[in-house]
Amino acid sequence: MGRHRLLKGIRIALFVFVAAIAFGFIVKILWNTLVPPIFGWHTITFWQGIGLLLLSKILFGGFHRHGGGSRWRQRMKDRWEQMTPEEREKFRTGMRCGRAPFASAAEPQR
Repeated sequence: MGRHRLLKGIRIALFVFVAAIAFGFIVKILWNTLVPPIFGWHTITFWQGIGLLLLSKILFGGFHRHGGGSRWRQRMKDRWEQMTPEEREKFRTGMRCGRAPFASAAEPQR
């Protein structure tokens, strides 16, 4: 059990290391290709690209896990199961903003 966890940890660390190098080079290449000709700013090094990537992650992305969708889905499922049939229909109507779910064939489309 411990050996399997160790190997998984090593794989994750290796993946993060390779991804950081790849993204660092991508940021550097994109910056050096686009920014100096457009704005006349200086080119950057690989380490400055890594720093820029890290700074943008801190300012705009944060360091959180992206697994919140399943928790939200489970909460909605629990709520749905506790609703009465009338509440469910009212919810469906509210989600459609009062529109029918499908336009009839005779109705002209706009």
